[in-house]
Amino acid sequence: MALEELRKRIDELDHQLVKLLNERARVVVEIGKLKNKTGGQIYAPDREKQILAEIAKANEGPLPDKCLVAIWRELMSGSFVLERPLRIGYLGPGGSFSHTAAMLKFGQSVEYEPLADIRSIFDEVSKGHCDLGLVPIENTTGGGVIETLDALIDSDVKVCSEVLMAIHHSLLANCLLEEIEKIYSKPEVFAQCRNWLSATFKEAQTVPVASTAKAAQMAADESGAAAIGSGVAAELYGLKVVCEHIEDISNNITRFLVISREDAKPTGEDKTAILFSTAHKAGALADVLDVFKQYNINLTNIESRPSRKRQWEYYFFMDFVGHRTEEQVLKGLEEARKHCLQLSVLGSFPRAMELL
Repeated sequence: MALEELRKRIDELDHQLVKLLNERARVVVEIGKLKNKTGGQIYAPDREKQILAEIAKANEGPLPDKCLVAIWRELMSGSFVLERPLRIGYLGPGGSFSHTAAMLKFGQSVEYEPLADIRSIFDEVSKGHCDLGLVPIENTTGGGVIETLDALIDSDVKVCSEVLMAIHHSLLANCLLEEIEKIYSKPEVFAQCRNWLSATFKEAQTVPVASTAKAAQMAADESGAAAIGSGVAAELYGLKVVCEHIEDISNNITRFLVISREDAKPTGEDKTAILFSTAHKAGALADVLDVFKQYNINLTNIESRPSRKRQWEYYFFMDFVGHRTEEQVLKGLEEARKHCLQLSVLGSFPRAMELL
């Protein structure tokens, strides 16, 4: 076929696609009406996982699965608006890594609410001002995010989903490298770039701030100042990318949690997050861990934070494979509670298998 004939065929297919997409959208509108009557969740992580898995399964090429998944994420984003507009809280201002992760997860059609700190995200979701919140929980280089761990102790929100995103840091400034006297960024980011910073700067002051986007915003207003953040933040706040990929470990991944007032239904590939505290005695933590070993429950992460109520007592955060409704998990949690001062299930959610 000639070029013009091929283009004409593409135009015909595009019109068919638009017609089918709008036919799908009309069904979404009807679903929205039913949910509004019954109070059903607009964002259902289990349904999201099922749809994306089916799309990948149905794909015969030549388009790669990643391309189709991205298209369907945007399609689902538009569907949220048709059912009821969603508001997503994230660590702002705009241009932060949290902002990027939120947009990759929920698309362009939902409403995003930049918030000043991680605690505010929990508060806004708990009060119902935001439908969902996205918060960083751990990084492969820097470990757990303290602000998120502390907020989980005090909040009544649930974890309903998780997101994995590759993180690449850049040095952003409007001056030469040798003119930089001050560098802004999050404490966790400084930890992820520690070796590069110590090798590059001898006297520049590192100043911790709430987010990488806030760092870029501040650096743009000061002479001799720089920020560590993303290329998106550089473009947004009028900074130049002085050095790219300055993270110490190239395989630098941040895991984010999506928080809601409800967790997710089982999918068959799930994780559960719990919070517990133990008595201050020898072997208390080991007794809890032995229970999970006994019930063959695979642990994927464990973090600790000191209790602000009693000295030398700690809260432990744990993720494991399985859904809280599974019989084996129910038995394991029941037994584990016998060794804890308290144990709370923070939520069960679909396991993230790939990077956004």
